[in-house]
Amino acid sequence: MAQRIIWTEAASTDLEDIADYIARDSPYYAASFVREILAHARSLNRMAMRGHVVSEIGDKQIRELAIRSYRLIYKVENPELLCSQLFTALEI
Repeated sequence: MAQRIIWTEAASTDLEDIADYIARDSPYYAASFVREILAHARSLNRMAMRGHVVSEIGDKQIRELAIRSYRLIYKVENPELLCSQLFTALEI
């Protein structure tokens, strides 16, 4: 069953901030990065459980998808999928 993907304000801000940072050096790569993140997020609408359980939390509904050196944290809430945070793997 396909799930609707919702981005929280915090996750949207995270994505914008990262894109702005990358755009300082290359607007092209910033746009490419945003497209890649959004494509990975969209792919979850049919395979929501493919991400790993976030070990720091231990809740099977809260998962993460590794995209390059970033972690996209999301919660599976049928029929929706809530993207809640995006940050570098170094920010643990």
